[in-house]
Amino acid sequence: MENSRQHRHKIVISGGGTGGHIFPAIAIANALKNKCNADILFVGAKGRMEMEKVPAAGYPIEGLWISGLQRKITLKNLLFPFKVLASITKARQILKKFNPEVVVGVGGYASGPTLKAAVRLKIPTLIQEQNSFPGITNKLLAKSVRKICVAYEGMEKFFPAEKIVITGNPIRHEVIKIEGKKKEAAAFFGLDQNKNTVLIVGGSQGALAINKAIHKQLEQFVRDDIQLIWQTGKYYYPQALEAVEKIKSKQIKAVAFIDRMEMAYAMADLIISRAGAIAISEICAVAKPPIFIPLPTAAEDHQTKNAQALVEKNAAMMITNQAAATELYPAISELISNNEKQTELRNNLRKLARTNAADQIADEILALIKK
Repeated sequence: MENSRQHRHKIVISGGGTGGHIFPAIAIANALKNKCNADILFVGAKGRMEMEKVPAAGYPIEGLWISGLQRKITLKNLLFPFKVLASITKARQILKKFNPEVVVGVGGYASGPTLKAAVRLKIPTLIQEQNSFPGITNKLLAKSVRKICVAYEGMEKFFPAEKIVITGNPIRHEVIKIEGKKKEAAAFFGLDQNKNTVLIVGGSQGALAINKAIHKQLEQFVRDDIQLIWQTGKYYYPQALEAVEKIKSKQIKAVAFIDRMEMAYAMADLIISRAGAIAISEICAVAKPPIFIPLPTAAEDHQTKNAQALVEKNAAMMITNQAAATELYPAISELISNNEKQTELRNNLRKLARTNAADQIADEILALIKK
C-alpha cells in the first residue's frame, strides 16, 4: 500500500436516495481515506437526502436531475427518459472534469447514469449491492461493471458469478462503537440508564405502520415503566411530538432523525426496526435484540427475506406490517421481561456480525486501480 500513500487517488462514489444507500457509501469513503490518499467526489440525485448527509460527513457532492419511475402514468414518468439522458450527459461532464481512476455505485437513482457514463468512458467500475434481492439499477449495470460486492450468498442468480465478491455490508464504525457508552447515552437522551429502553427506527424516512402502532401504546409504555427513543421520520414527527407533550412523561423521546446512532444503540435494550439490509448489519454488529417489521412494498419483498434469514437463525423476531397495530406492544412487553430470550438473540446476532466489509470493499476498489 506504500505507493497508494504517496499517490493521490481520485474516486467517484455514486448513489443514494435513502439512508440505506447513503451510509454504506460514506462508510466505503471513510475506509478508502484510511487506506490511501484519496480525493473522493460523490454524485447524487438533486433534492434527495444525500445532498445534505454527504457534505455533513465531509465530502463534496454533485447532483443529477434524476428520480425513479412511478408505478402509474404521471407527468414525472413522461419526463423520465429526458431526465436519464440529461443525467448521463451531466455525469459524463462531471467524470471528464474530475477524471477519476474508478467509479463506485451503491444503488439508488443517481448511480445508474453515473456508472453508465463511466463505462462509456472506459473508467473501471464497481457496484455494491446491499440486499438479498438486487435493485433494478444494479441489475441493469451488472453486465457492464467489473466487480460486484454483495452481502448475501446465492447472488449469482442475479449477477455474473465471476464478478461477485462476498464482503457483507459496509457499516459506519463510529455507529457500532457502543462499549461503555451507556451512561453518556442516558445523558444525551435525558433518560435513566437503569430502566428498560426500547429504540424505534423506521428507516431514515420513518415508517407509518410502526409509528401508528407505537403512538397508540404510548401510555402503556409509561405504565409499564419502559423508556422509548422513537425515531419517527420527518413526516410523522409533528404528530408524535404532540402526543408526547400530551402525556407529559420524561420517559419518551420522539425525534425526527437520530444523528448520533451510536448513542441510541448504546442506550437500547431492544430495537424495533424495518428490515433494510444496513439496519440488519448494524443490529448484528451491536447485538441488541430486534423485532423486525419488514416494509411490505420493498422490491420483491426483500425486507421479509432479509428478516427471515435472522429469524431462522434465532437472532430476531418478526411481525408483519399489518399485524403491527395489535401484535407489536405485546411482543415488546414479552421480550423486555424475558432476559433468557434476550441473551439467546444477542449471542446469535454476534455470530452473524460482519464488521470489516467497508475495508474489504475499499481493497477491491484499490485493486481495480492497480489493474
